[in-house]
Amino acid sequence: MNVTVFGTGYVGLVQGAVLADVGHQVVCVDVDAAKVERLSKGEIPIYEPGLEPLVKENHAAGRLRFTTDAAEGVKHGQVQFIAVGTPPDEDGSADLKYVLAVAETIAQHMERDQVIINKSTVPVGTADKVRDKVDHVLEARGRKDLRFDVVSNPEFLKEGSAVGDCQRPDRIIIGTASRVSEDMLRELYAPFSRQQDKMIVMDVRSAELTKYAANCMLATKISFMNEMANLAERLGADIEKVRQGIGSDPRIGYHFIYPGVGYGGSCFPKDVQALIRTAGDIDFDAKVLKAVEARNEEQKTTLFQKIDKHYQGNLAGKTFAIWGLAFKPNTDDMREAPSRVLMEALWEAGAKVQAFDPEAMEEAQRIYGNRDDLSLCGTKEATLRGADALVIVTEWQSFRAPDFEQMKQQLAEPLIFDGRNMFEPKRMAVKGFTYYSVGR
Repeated sequence: MNVTVFGTGYVGLVQGAVLADVGHQVVCVDVDAAKVERLSKGEIPIYEPGLEPLVKENHAAGRLRFTTDAAEGVKHGQVQFIAVGTPPDEDGSADLKYVLAVAETIAQHMERDQVIINKSTVPVGTADKVRDKVDHVLEARGRKDLRFDVVSNPEFLKEGSAVGDCQRPDRIIIGTASRVSEDMLRELYAPFSRQQDKMIVMDVRSAELTKYAANCMLATKISFMNEMANLAERLGADIEKVRQGIGSDPRIGYHFIYPGVGYGGSCFPKDVQALIRTAGDIDFDAKVLKAVEARNEEQKTTLFQKIDKHYQGNLAGKTFAIWGLAFKPNTDDMREAPSRVLMEALWEAGAKVQAFDPEAMEEAQRIYGNRDDLSLCGTKEATLRGADALVIVTEWQSFRAPDFEQMKQQLAEPLIFDGRNMFEPKRMAVKGFTYYSVGR
């Protein structure tokens, strides 16, 4: 099938590459000419495991192309994916200007009936707005004879495992009332449903809400566990034991119940805020979602609070080694990352930072530039030299088995603030470290 994808971010690029990999002919359209040129050369602008070889292989095979020519893209595709960003507006609502701009572009160049598939994360009712936009442009063109359907097909990709999630989806949500569109998407996604039918078909508005509901449920689990961790700390309990105890209940499970320093990234913070805003627009008080957001914002300050308390507020002139800048492992994404909250609080208190992340160093340089109070180091060991303490913010695999004796020699004192509970407190005490963790 001929497929067009508007947008080459995490969602659009991964979706396009995976569809091409099963044999579809895919054209990805983006307004950023420099980005398109890089992609055409096999240069991937984001870090996502497995994505680079997938893009290169399918581009070389001629199944995946990149262009800035929107007319070419619309002409090519039997289906048109909208996979552009929906950044938060000032009031927390999702900004739909890019989605509607793509809808207008498709309508301007349509010369045959089309299925327009919204892959972007959008508020309930967005399909109606896309439909209105396309209708308006077609009417202005005098092409009301052209038929189209707007389908909601939300993505459920996790940064760090997006390729695998796309190749082996848990479910494929399709929001449409059109049997023609449903049949077309069944054909499109047939390679991903060979062992079992993973497609769940529903009305458009339910599909739009499903995406937000899924992310908000996961965010709720994280904030709940962080609240339990704070409670455990004050009651003298060990949140890791509690986690094992409740995770063994199949009704709860072990996923997303790891306490830490809060969630970040491009999805959870934005989507929780957007659903709160949507609820407010219809005079519904989303009490649970507001509490989830409030707990997460406070949780991002927990490491600084522990550090500040340990030093009794005397942080000026101190230097801290920080391991982990990305909001989670296996990505270079620092959007809404807890590391940013921590570093900015340390700088405000007069401290310096020596940081390392396996993938997010260029992103940190882009965000913060050249600061006298920030040193981006080439290795995790280099951050320790001359540092007063180590702070662990992201649970990268390469941080799990460090040389503790070397750490003791390089740090001014054997002191660790661990925001991800990577080590056992008793073991750290035996090794001679003062060790702060979360909820233990």
